[in-house]
Amino acid sequence: MTGLSLHAVDAATGRPAEGMRVRVLRAGSRRRVIAEGRLGADGTLDHPIVRTRLAAGLYEVVFAIGDFVGTSGEGFLEEAAIRFRIGDPDGHCHLPLKFTAFGVALFRGC
Repeated sequence: MTGLSLHAVDAATGRPAEGMRVRVLRAGSRRRVIAEGRLGADGTLDHPIVRTRLAAGLYEVVFAIGDFVGTSGEGFLEEAAIRFRIGDPDGHCHLPLKFTAFGVALFRGC
């Protein structure tokens, strides 16, 4: 299985981040958006990038946390931008994000 999958869960409520805006960019000298959309009811991005072979190199995913939590002066984070490297183009990279309005945790899943 190749591609990139994203999953976001609001750690304060335990619920998937349905509707959160995300962008995936190819990073480096020719930085460009390669995927964008909103997370579904299960907190994942349904986009062709999930099944697309990605070239080795630097990528960035941007989660629009501030818009999602509705920062009304109480929130802290607007966006969480994570830059990561794809080493094996034939592998699958899963990025599960746990977040609140004040912090994030992300790791590479299987």
